[in-house]
Amino acid sequence: MTKTRTESSIETQIEKLPKKTYRSRSIIQEFGLNTSTHGIPGIARSTSHHNRIFWSISLLIFVGIMLYFIIKSIIAYFQYPTQTSIDIIVEYPQAFPSVTVCNYSPYVYYRFIGPFLNYTNSNNLTNTTDTTKFTRQLASYVPNFLLYNLRQENSIQNLAYPLETMLMTCNYNDLPCTVADFISFTSLGYGMCYTFNAQTENSTNSSIRYSSDNGGSGRLALTFYIHRHQYVPYVTQNVGMMAMIHDNDQFPIIAPAGFQLAPGKNYKMSYKKRTNIFLPSPYTSCETKVSLAMQVLFERYQSINYAYSQTLCYTICMQTFVYEKCGCVSPKNWAARSIVFPGTDKIINAPLCNWTNNCPTGVTVEFSQSASFRDTKCPNCGPECSANNFLVKLSSLTTPVESQFDSIKSFVESTSVPLAANWSEDWRNELPKNYISLEVVCESTQTEVLTQQAAIGAVDVISNVGGQTGLWIGISFLSLFEIIEMLYRLMRSQCHFLREKIKKRSKQEHTDMGP
Repeated sequence: MTKTRTESSIETQIEKLPKKTYRSRSIIQEFGLNTSTHGIPGIARSTSHHNRIFWSISLLIFVGIMLYFIIKSIIAYFQYPTQTSIDIIVEYPQAFPSVTVCNYSPYVYYRFIGPFLNYTNSNNLTNTTDTTKFTRQLASYVPNFLLYNLRQENSIQNLAYPLETMLMTCNYNDLPCTVADFISFTSLGYGMCYTFNAQTENSTNSSIRYSSDNGGSGRLALTFYIHRHQYVPYVTQNVGMMAMIHDNDQFPIIAPAGFQLAPGKNYKMSYKKRTNIFLPSPYTSCETKVSLAMQVLFERYQSINYAYSQTLCYTICMQTFVYEKCGCVSPKNWAARSIVFPGTDKIINAPLCNWTNNCPTGVTVEFSQSASFRDTKCPNCGPECSANNFLVKLSSLTTPVESQFDSIKSFVESTSVPLAANWSEDWRNELPKNYISLEVVCESTQTEVLTQQAAIGAVDVISNVGGQTGLWIGISFLSLFEIIEMLYRLMRSQCHFLREKIKKRSKQEHTDMGP
């Protein structure tokens, strides 16, 4: 009864208003009394100013609180937060990874000494043809000799250990493999390195070896003889090999990631696979595109289909920055000497700086010490969107045993590498100092998959907004349609009023003109 009386009183007040105002207020009043939105009906049916003020203030307060939480939810969404899910999947058969090996010495003496003396003699640094003596003074000329060869585009492959002089035996899942199953590439620190089971250009995944091949479980067995007596004196301070397990299309940056293998050991490298999957933009800055400069770098290592690498991207970007400041690039990263400035497709074959030039070192330090500066200079060097890593456990046993000595001796004597001076008398002592055995095995077919996911999705934002509007003022999507209906009726009423007004004016003008 009270509600009916209140509505009747309000309608009586509205009827006393001018016609146009009456129509608008009637529509608004009807909306206010019937909407499902909380607070507005309280204002619409209030008969006193105090009551109307109370409901108006209450509505404004709760609308403000609601907007605060809604804005917070929307801002949180556009910060693109992520979370990482970890799954364990059984991957069988599993692609066997690539294995890269290098002799720790970048040069083999009998191939190195001739070209080196030709260089020093032609530059009046020495005047000798004696290849049997190598002093500390001669060793100081090696960096400039190397720089000379790189500037002349001379391959330092001819100065390094050929794989056929080191690789004694190779077996994969009990099937023999040979030197032909390895792809070579040049490393400034280790001379020639060799990769087994790389993803070659224009090939498919069928060319990759799998752990299940020949009914095996994924086992690569290699034996090497490193010829330590052919190390260049004063140039190499350690004796052994470097080895690295990596993905089939990953460029092996072996200096920081490789394992050091000492002679006289049988090493076992057991691995487990881990896959990292990042979300694309705007959640992360991950990349898959191989830039033009990176493609030029890869062309120096022909026949391997390498994928994008963040480390190489930063190296190329740093070399570009060094070139801008110094007019040359650091010889430490000689392979990344092809410069392509952002926004262009012009390839600049930058000259290599001298070792004594301090400019590249200073620029490199500036580049490396500031992450924000590096990100500004290298905006396209995000992490790989998808990458396979291998968790490796390394163990070792002593080798070789007496029963292996004769076969090792036969191999050493069959190679083109000159024998040690005291070989005939001391070969039994030489074998353990040069022999390395390496076994790479798949530890498990279970692959750990780390997948980055959006912490807040579009559905979450809608749910948060709906929850906040429902909690504070009771608005739902249907409530929004009530507001749309009210606005539509107001606009229709206004249009009807304008048409009536135009008709009256037209009729009045017609009457005034009269007969």
